[in-house]
This record gives sequence, structure tokens and C-alpha cells, in this order.
Amino acid sequence: MLKDQDRIFTNIYGLNDWGLEGAKKRGQWDDTKALLDKGRDWIIDEMKASGLRGRGGAGFPTGLKWSFMPKESDGRPAYLVVNADESEPGTCKDREILRHDPHTLVEGCLVAGFAMGAIAAYIYVRGEFIRERERLQAAIDQAYDAGLIGKNNKNGYDFDIYVHHGAGAYICGEETALLESLEGKKGQPRLKPPFPANVGLYGCPTTVNNVESIAVAPTILRRGGAWFAGLGKPNNTGTKLFCISGHVNQPCTVEEELGIPFRELIDRHCGGIRGGWDNFLAVIPGGSSVPCLTAEQLKMCRWISIHCAALAPVLEPLQ
Repeated sequence: MLKDQDRIFTNIYGLNDWGLEGAKKRGQWDDTKALLDKGRDWIIDEMKASGLRGRGGAGFPTGLKWSFMPKESDGRPAYLVVNADESEPGTCKDREILRHDPHTLVEGCLVAGFAMGAIAAYIYVRGEFIRERERLQAAIDQAYDAGLIGKNNKNGYDFDIYVHHGAGAYICGEETALLESLEGKKGQPRLKPPFPANVGLYGCPTTVNNVESIAVAPTILRRGGAWFAGLGKPNNTGTKLFCISGHVNQPCTVEEELGIPFRELIDRHCGGIRGGWDNFLAVIPGGSSVPCLTAEQLKMCRWISIHCAALAPVLEPLQ
């Protein structure tokens, strides 16, 4: 079970102030300039050491992805794009960050953007997320007013953040379709190569990351990559927001260590299966595009570790 002191999202249920002052009390925006002063290479190295994998589906190593961005500019600006589309059925974690802990994402955008040499971040929010977009925009406005982002800000790196509201198209959850939509075109996937790190938004170097992947970065850097790597399982490290719905007694979104046994996750945080475990037939260990695992299949496994937001269960057979 994840200890309270190791939780990154400490206001995920919205019990405390979502705004800037509340965020500062929870440790966000704590001398962010000191993190940036350590340099781009240090940040990327720490992210690599943390073992963080993308929380949006593919599970690609985050630090490695950031390192693909050009070290020297060829005259084109570079961009960070944050995928807040979250249109996979059954996934409801990023919206909780946007409405209850938005400053984790705002600060994460600045830190990640600096590490990649980006001049701005574009956050692409799902079309149906009206209140979430309003809350995120309010947090961004607070950061601008406090001089934490924007031109000549206190952190010493000029950086802008823009929120883009999608139109509810499922395909725009795919990163290149998202880029097409941002440019005002029909949201359709691009052929790759070229990859976004070379030719992305407006033909410029771009990295597309999930909300959670960016929001955890400042905490990882403050506590150290080794701290994050010490949680979870080898090659699947850290904490993760699990969104659990269906025939459980208490559906919820909860932050836990990767590698937590499936039954422990359900019993501890959801009060068990509705009607008891004898009623359990199958689980979708991710979004709706993931195959079902039956109760019999689960008996063959010691744990289920979902290493991304919507896809790819990782199973370890009993020895």
C-alpha cells in the first residue's frame, strides 16, 4: 500500500483549496527556479532515472521521450503539447487533476517545457470537459498573475501556456490527430515518420505527453528520481492514478503503487466486489479497447500492474 507521504496528488478528491495558495501549502511551486537552475540535462537525467513511463497509453519512457527534442534550435520554436482529451471509455483520472489539483499540471508544463527548450505549452482538453477547462484556465491565470509563468517571470524562463478546447472527437486522443486538430484541421492521424519531435505542431519540434506524465514531474525532481524508482516494480516504477468503475461497492479514482495486487486494490479502496468475490466474472484492466481478463485468468497471476492510463496489463505468473 502506498504511504501517504509518497502520494503526489494530495487533493485528488477536492477536499482542500485547488487554487494557488492551497497548491503552495501542498508543496507545489516550491522554489521552482532552483529546479530550472540545475539545467535541462539534469532534469532529463532525473526523469530517466525515475523510470516514469507515459501515463497516456503507450507507456514510453518519459525522460527518453523528452531527450528526443533538439538540443540546439534551428530557428524553429519548440512546443510542449499536453493531451487532456481522455476520451477512452472507463478512464477518469486526468479530469480529477484538472479540476482538483490543476497547479501540478501548470508547474509541470513549465518544468517539462524548460527541459525540452519549448517556448509554450498547449493543453488540449476534451470537448465535454467544460468545468475542467474553466478550472484549469483559472489556475493558469493565477500562475500568470503571480509571475510564475509568462514573460520575465520569477522562475527565469519565459514560457506561455494555452488551453485548447476540443470538439469531442475520440480520434484526437491519438497524438498526431491531436496536432492536426490543434492546427485547425480535421483530426486525423499523420503518417510517421516524420515524428513530432522533428515535425510536430505547426511543423516545429513538439513533444506530446499525457496530463499525469507532466503533472508528476516537479514532485519527482524535488524528491529525486531514485525515490520514484523505489516505488512500484522493476521497469514499471512509481505511483499511478487508478480509476475503478463497474460492479464494485465504491467506485473511485485512487493513487497507488504500480504492482499492487488486483484484489488488494479492489478490497482496500472500493470495498470489494458488489455481492462478494463469488460474483466476480471479469475485469477490463484499462480502457474499453483492452481485452477482458476472466476470473480464471486472474487466478493464474500474482498481480495485475497497469502501467498506463488505458492500455497494457502487465502480468507476472505465479512461480
